[in-house]
This record gives sequence, structure tokens and C-alpha cells, in this order.
Amino acid sequence: MREASPARHRAQTGCLALIAVVLLACGCGSLIYLIAPPPPLDILVLGLDARQGEGNEARADSLLLVGVNPPGLQVSLLSIPRDLRLDVPGYGVQPINTANMLGEMAEAGSGSPLTAAALEAPLDVGIDRTVRLRFEDVAALIDAAGGVTIDVERTIRDEMFPLSETQTEVVQFDPGMQWMDGERALQYARTRHADDDYTRAGRQQQVMQAFARQLRNPLTWPAVLGALGRIDTDLTFGDVLGLAPVIVLNAGRFEQRTLDRTLLVPASDGNSVVDWETLHAWVEPRFD
Repeated sequence: MREASPARHRAQTGCLALIAVVLLACGCGSLIYLIAPPPPLDILVLGLDARQGEGNEARADSLLLVGVNPPGLQVSLLSIPRDLRLDVPGYGVQPINTANMLGEMAEAGSGSPLTAAALEAPLDVGIDRTVRLRFEDVAALIDAAGGVTIDVERTIRDEMFPLSETQTEVVQFDPGMQWMDGERALQYARTRHADDDYTRAGRQQQVMQAFARQLRNPLTWPAVLGALGRIDTDLTFGDVLGLAPVIVLNAGRFEQRTLDRTLLVPASDGNSVVDWETLHAWVEPRFD
């Protein structure tokens, strides 16, 4: 894993994405891409449990590993449960969602690389880059793309959806194909009281795919590029130039897996542990 950069490249990422889509649209970029595709990248995406105005000293509400393989035109998603207990370097065994907060409390900007370091060994993956988003960042990106269309499979009713540390509200989603703005899509991705974190992870991947589908429309690009400037990431110009075409081309066809109950086996002490061998068999051909 690369060392954390002291400066995060926000606005630069948006500028490079603009260059990427222009090159792709004119045909020149796509030709270069086919002849000499960039190398694969594994990216850890952290959705922080931080409300508007709060900083980065927050737990990760969601953790998603994204493997982008330009030579194979492949995008893979692996959702990691936030309460998975792993060895966090320097802190011992902790719920993985606390690693970002622990790192930030020690030194600003250290939360993302600490979380990545805790995941690399058990997953046997080298995490190249990280992305951190707050709730309002997710909503802003979705609104910039013109909203998303989601196929809700069943009725979901959450009578304790959190608004703040002390306030909740009732949210409900009825079955069927429906358009959602940023706030509504964020609720859909965050709600969990009607089922569990594993099912919620599937909804988060569903929202991500729907957002990627929206990027096929060039009319969404200017607004999305503007919203990208608020994202906290160490992705470089070259990274985005290499990632943008394969993500857009594969929108809606990402390979997906959640570290869920099917990958948990009983241990001798009565607790459940991850079946790492089975998970590695899925991860190995999709992540580096």
C-alpha cells in the first residue's frame, strides 16, 4: 500500500475526469485505451458516519472495496461489514469501522491508510487508493447525476431511521422501479432496521451501479465533475484517466460480493469467523 499523501487531490480529480471523458468521446482516448490499457487499481471507499459540519474523526458507516481492471474491462465490488473485527495496526483487534476514527485521532489524514492497512493482510489484497465520503457528499453526487433509478425488490419500512444522535424518522420504500434523488437514495443505502447490515450492503452496491449508469449520459458530466471537488481522495490524474472509461462502460454490470453470513463459519469458542479460503477464491482473480 502506498504511503498517505499529506494533501488530498480533490479538485484535480474532477479536472482529470473531464479530460478523460473528452478523450473518450472524440475516439482518440478510446483507441489509446485499447492499445495500452492502464494497470488495475484496488480502491477502498469509506462512507463516514459524519453529519454535515462534522470532520473526518468518524467511524466508517460503510466499507466497499472496488477493483477496477482496465485490461479486462472488469469492475468488482466487495462490501465489508462494519463490525468485522480485525487486527488494526497499533491498536489490536478492533471493529473495522473504528479504524478511520482511531487514525484521525492520532494524526489528521491517517484514517484511510490505517483502515486499508487493517484490510490488506486478511484479504490478501494491495489497496492502492482510498476515497472517503460523508453523507452529504453521496447525496450531492447523486443529485449532480440527475438522481438514480432503483428497482426496490420488497417493502422496506424503517421506523427508526437516524437523523441525528437523538432524532429519528420513519422511512418506507415500496416495491418497484423508482427514481430517487440524492437524499432518498442515501436513505435507501443507509436504512438497516428492517433487515441487517448485510442486506444494506447489497443496497449500497445497487445505488453505486445506478449512479454509474447515469454517467453514460454526457449531460450529467459537468455537474458531476463539480461535485467531485468535495470528495476526499488520493486518486491521481492518471488514476482517474484510466478508471473512468471502464467504470462507465461496465455501469450496471459490476461483479459483486458481500462478506455476509454465507462466509461465516463456527469457531471452537462458539463464535463465528470468516471463511477466508472461500473468500480468497473469489477475491484473487478480481483484485491485486
